[in-house]
Amino acid sequence: MSRIESTMQALAAQGRQALIPFVTAGDPNPGITVELMHALVAGGADIIELGVPFSDPMADGPVIQRASERALAHKVSLRQVLAMAAEFRKTDSKTPVVLMGYANPVEAMGYEAFAIAAREAGVDGVLTVDLPPEEAEECAAILKKHAIDLIFLLAPTTPVARLQAVERLARGYVYYVSLKGVTGAAHLDVDSVASKLVELREHISLPIGVGFGIRDAESARKVASVADAVVIGSRLVQEVEAGEDGLAGRLTAFLQGVRAAMDTARA
Repeated sequence: MSRIESTMQALAAQGRQALIPFVTAGDPNPGITVELMHALVAGGADIIELGVPFSDPMADGPVIQRASERALAHKVSLRQVLAMAAEFRKTDSKTPVVLMGYANPVEAMGYEAFAIAAREAGVDGVLTVDLPPEEAEECAAILKKHAIDLIFLLAPTTPVARLQAVERLARGYVYYVSLKGVTGAAHLDVDSVASKLVELREHISLPIGVGFGIRDAESARKVASVADAVVIGSRLVQEVEAGEDGLAGRLTAFLQGVRAAMDTARA
């Protein structure tokens, strides 16, 4: 059983939902990333999504695009991101780490070499935004061999045939994009999300996390009332963008408020 699966099962047994924050590795500078990861855990993170900076982050809005630009200005590479994960793992053996990014850096390294390096670094899952299930057979098999969960995005427009392919290949959890558009959008409709999750669960047996448009404790609480996990990205990256002074503490405090709200969602 993977760290992700055991975490999700433990939370489900407690009647709680996973809090999954996202930050971009190397933003605002490479030296602070591991500290920020620990700050997220202190705030209540159950799983961390660590963004791999990429020059053309097509699924991301301007906030996360700028985060990638800042990290790339420091020449942060996939191998450096893996080194950050390994450093984090030295003092946190429990919290799952998911690398989130785009296919090009992984394909440039090679699936096998990447999977070996990721496993050695203590990475638990990979979410590659632009790798659809129809093209993921080889990657899925290699990651599975090295005990790394392959996580897929689902959208409001995902057809049933693709849902069935995701169900066959995905492990850990799936990430439902709550709205059409890019990260950072703010028009979250929780009733629509709830209705869609009912449909998705007819085809998907894994836990379903929901992201895009979750910006504060109240929106997180609402999503936690219907989803298995809440993913928060752009709002945290905005906090990073606001300045490095006191950043770790600000991230911890923000997530503590979110976690407290989520824990009232199904009380």
